[in-house]
Amino acid sequence: MSSREERYVSVVNHEEQYSIWFADRDLPAGWTAVGTEGTKQECLAHIEDVWTDLTPRSVRVASSAPEAQVPAR
Repeated sequence: MSSREERYVSVVNHEEQYSIWFADRDLPAGWTAVGTEGTKQECLAHIEDVWTDLTPRSVRVASSAPEAQVPAR
């Protein structure tokens, strides 16, 4: 590794799933920078703080819809 430490950014996609990406590169399609830019460890710590439900957004939305509710017997 070079004498300078790699810089990263925290990113999120439309499913509210988080990851990290190299700060000096264009973001891949579908990802948006959020929160933290810093070392790998700083970005991962930010993600650990904010990503409390790992369920993809589409699954959370579908499971909260009225038709997804199973009637009690």
